[in-house]
Amino acid sequence: MNYWINTVSRDHVKVGMEGGFTQANHGRATNLRRLSKGDLIVFYSPRTRFRAGEPLQRFTAIARVLDEEPYQAEMTPTFHPWRRRVAFLPCQEAPIRPLIDALDFIQDKQRWGFPFRRGLFKIGPEDFRRIAQAMAAELGQEDADGA
Repeated sequence: MNYWINTVSRDHVKVGMEGGFTQANHGRATNLRRLSKGDLIVFYSPRTRFRAGEPLQRFTAIARVLDEEPYQAEMTPTFHPWRRRVAFLPCQEAPIRPLIDALDFIQDKQRWGFPFRRGLFKIGPEDFRRIAQAMAAELGQEDADGA
């Protein structure tokens, strides 16, 4: 099992929660192909809304990948983003600032926001565990054992 962070505005996370899916990197399939069925994704939301939202800087959701491959959806006649089917797990939002010093994937604590510019990226099990604990996530036993 692998652990991931997907940087997505809170409003887009909520759309994904309603539809049971995630997108990454503006609808491109490249990084979504790296996910495997069963992987866990933490969603980090820098803003409340895409582009014009208020600063948020919170982890806003956790989900498990349900499918084997990305699929393409039609949002408009000219926009067909790639998605993965996911099941969102019960959890609470958690601010990132109290976790910055404890997260290994953030190497430069002064420029802690830099890693999130990658969109979807892999993290280690210890970082996932720290974030999931801060979010009071309701993980299954297999998730708790793995992280």
